[in-house]
Amino acid sequence: MRVGAFVLAAQFPGQGHGEALHRAVRAAEAAEAAGLDSVWLAEHHFVPYGVCPSAVTLAALLLGRTERIRVGTAVSVLPTAHPVALGEQAALLHLTSGGRFSLGVGRGGPWVDLEVLGAGLAAYEKDFPESLDLLLRWLREARVGAEGERFAFREVPVVPRPDDLIGDDGDGPAGPEVVLACTSPSSVRLAAERGLPMLLGMHCGDEEKADMVALWRNHALAAGHSPETVARAGHVSAGVAQIADSRTAAEETLVKAMPGWLKQGLDAHVTVDGRRRAMRDPVAYTELLCRLHPVGPPRLAADRLAATAERTGIKRFALLSEGSGDLAATEENVRRLGAEVLPLLR
Repeated sequence: MRVGAFVLAAQFPGQGHGEALHRAVRAAEAAEAAGLDSVWLAEHHFVPYGVCPSAVTLAALLLGRTERIRVGTAVSVLPTAHPVALGEQAALLHLTSGGRFSLGVGRGGPWVDLEVLGAGLAAYEKDFPESLDLLLRWLREARVGAEGERFAFREVPVVPRPDDLIGDDGDGPAGPEVVLACTSPSSVRLAAERGLPMLLGMHCGDEEKADMVALWRNHALAAGHSPETVARAGHVSAGVAQIADSRTAAEETLVKAMPGWLKQGLDAHVTVDGRRRAMRDPVAYTELLCRLHPVGPPRLAADRLAATAERTGIKRFALLSEGSGDLAATEENVRRLGAEVLPLLR
């Protein structure tokens, strides 16, 4: 079982952007010191829900500041990025970090980002498969050209080649790991057909995640992937972790801090075409997350992670640890996750 931190760079009420980003960097550094397996970085534009607009840029900083821990994006929003540019960045981070980078990509939402960054609504509604396939070709082939509806260009060499990792023994993947965020049956099928592991959101319970894993397995086998490849799929379950001496204390910490962040963060989302979006009630959502995830004393946290792994088959976790909104409390939460929860899982 591999446990990592999920870092949103969340801006809580009364905090500035710099404070949120400083806490994000410190949380990642604390995750390596605590012995966690990975840190996953979120990406958002124009909203205090998360103030990191480029997960690959923050990943580059953290890969330079760490020595062991895997750093991934959760996710780089593909409709607002050129697949070739993102592929070049991913290859660069993969090669210069010694293979410690994971590229998580997703479709994002119908937000005003599409207008500001020039992508257009079509990039979100219909062009995502084309963008994903171009990205995957860039990470797997020596030369790439395109003749699609959205991207068309002459064949060019891939530089740097992501399969040119120094010291690679040839047993692992030829380039950086690619993970696809999935929130619907169509995205599950897309991931399965391409043989990509899924990143499943923290709003989902074990039953829903188990159903998505089963659906992925069926589609992957139908697409011709071998049973061995399907069995090795490293899906990632996102969640929340808050470690305290009692369940009540852990829940009180989150219920006190998270609703204010969720309200201002979710309310700030603006759709590109004026469509109405129903936002979650922040208090009810926080209480749901407390019920679903490792929130409480170390034994309860370990038991919940083990139960999720048993019910879903997922053995990798990305756990939001900054739910208190406080730097010192976040660092202590990460430290306890490593020192008191991980030994119970091993």
